[in-house]
Amino acid sequence: MLGGTEFVGRALTEDALGRGWEVTVFHRGHHAPPPGASALHGDRTAPGGLDALAEGRWDLVVDTWGGAPSAVRDSARLLSGRAGQYTYISSRSVHVHPSPAGSDEDGPLVDGSPDAGAVSYAEDKRGGEIAAADAFGDRALLVRAGLILGPYENVGRLPWWLHRTARGGPVPAPGPHGLPLQYIDVRDLARWTLDAAGAGRGGAYNLASPAGHATMGSLLDACVTTTGGGAALRWTDPEQIARAGVRPWTELPIWVPRGELHDHMFGGDVTKARAAGLVCRPVEETVADTWAWLRGLDGPAPQRPDRPSPGLTARQEAALLAP
Repeated sequence: MLGGTEFVGRALTEDALGRGWEVTVFHRGHHAPPPGASALHGDRTAPGGLDALAEGRWDLVVDTWGGAPSAVRDSARLLSGRAGQYTYISSRSVHVHPSPAGSDEDGPLVDGSPDAGAVSYAEDKRGGEIAAADAFGDRALLVRAGLILGPYENVGRLPWWLHRTARGGPVPAPGPHGLPLQYIDVRDLARWTLDAAGAGRGGAYNLASPAGHATMGSLLDACVTTTGGGAALRWTDPEQIARAGVRPWTELPIWVPRGELHDHMFGGDVTKARAAGLVCRPVEETVADTWAWLRGLDGPAPQRPDRPSPGLTARQEAALLAP
């Protein structure tokens, strides 16, 4: 595991350990890996940062890197003769925006270079895909994940909604109630990825729930039920949200109104992954397990330093709740 101590990497490491696999986690040492994993330390962005991987052989490498593609290039090249397969956790963001609902893995992709420094999230992920495929060919599995939710989330989207509904009172709920969502529980991502890698699969797969597996309503209803805070959802029209100057996705986490961006983010075709065994748990389970994880923390939930904390300010919330 390149990474393996936070969110997606941690879920993958725990799943692999649960299968009885021997797991080596290569990371910078800022967070402890799950118990049972061996650890090697290094910083992929520093000169000599891969020295700890100069020796050794592995059946599978899993890489969650989201920065400069050159880091994927260097690790993939270094390991190409000593690893059986390279799995790169990419993103559906590599598809050119806007892409219509129903787009599959063969849709147009953004430009990317394996030799680039950090440019943008989409281009970085695409460059990482190219780097992995250049080094491993058909032994490279490219997992194009959609929105990822679940325990260990360090972006703060679902945690914000859970903490807000736990406080109770009226809560602006971006509508409509039946707005379809498409996401992947991090544990379903981990299970499918390791199953696919173990089966020797290669190439690109869109990995998310079927469109409409959950709705904005079923997600927020589950948050209210799970937290038990007595929150009262006040369903709010997209037009009112726009008039208030509230930004979708960041200030109202997860939510995007109907239109091109919604189709692009929540309308991907996942037929290929489902045919390869993808099974998605109910949204109520994702919500309940994320809340249990949050309540079990000794301190605040982790937050990635390169991502702003999502959510509404008190002033924005008051504006949306005003008659």
